Amino acid sequence: MLSMAGHLDVAEAMAVVQEYGDMCEAMYLMMAADHRVRNVEREVMRGALAILSEERVRSAHMEAMVDASARRVARHGEEACLNRVIESLRCDPVRAEVTVVLAAAVAVADEMVTPEEHALLHRLVVGLELGEERARAILDELLGDKQA
Repeated sequence: MLSMAGHLDVAEAMAVVQEYGDMCEAMYLMMAADHRVRNVEREVMRGALAILSEERVRSAHMEAMVDASARRVARHGEEACLNRVIESLRCDPVRAEVTVVLAAAVAVADEMVTPEEHALLHRLVVGLELGEERARAILDELLGDKQA
């Protein structure tokens, strides 16, 4: 039987997944786009989630969400997972834009944006319907000269 603290931990973890799961999955897809998940990318993701959640998303939460994303990608494929994330975020323009910014931050974490990462960013921007001008401003600011 779970203690009261155990119930709160489970409830907190479920709330974290509900609120940040899609953003986390988009960042995982970005990390995995070039088939190399680097520690620096994980650190950027961890920091972004900590700041965004005011420290509610802990490393254990993030790692659990990353593991779940990896399993979904292995089971359903990158395209299906990306489409699910886009569909979920499209109705919330603020979360959609934040997700693109976070995914771009993960892409530049290792100081170079690969063609695969750039293509994924483009698919996110188009799928989330950010608008060409706004998307260009976000990507130019974040990517700059770091594209491969």
